[in-house]
Amino acid sequence: MNQIPFWVAGWIFLVGLYGVVTSRNLIQLVVCLSVAQSATYVFLISIGYLRGGSPPIYVDRLPGEPAVDPVVQALALTDIVVSATVVSLLLAIAVDIRKVAGTSE
Repeated sequence: MNQIPFWVAGWIFLVGLYGVVTSRNLIQLVVCLSVAQSATYVFLISIGYLRGGSPPIYVDRLPGEPAVDPVVQALALTDIVVSATVVSLLLAIAVDIRKVAGTSE
């Protein structure tokens, strides 16, 4: 089992978390949060990867042939949709804060 994707996911998460902690601008905070959340895509895809695995279509597959887990792929797609929703909501809140306060810091 290759551990490099897990280390990459951890590194991406730490970079995004560092940006969240150190940023004072709300737009930068949202972007850094998006970077931290993108680590979950790498993590989920690395969990679902199977060397030599075939697509999870059971009609064309032999009984003993390994297949990739489709649940992990569905979770990754759901995570992308949730991330887009969270980013759009946070950006709308940041715009409202800028209108009220006059600054985005």
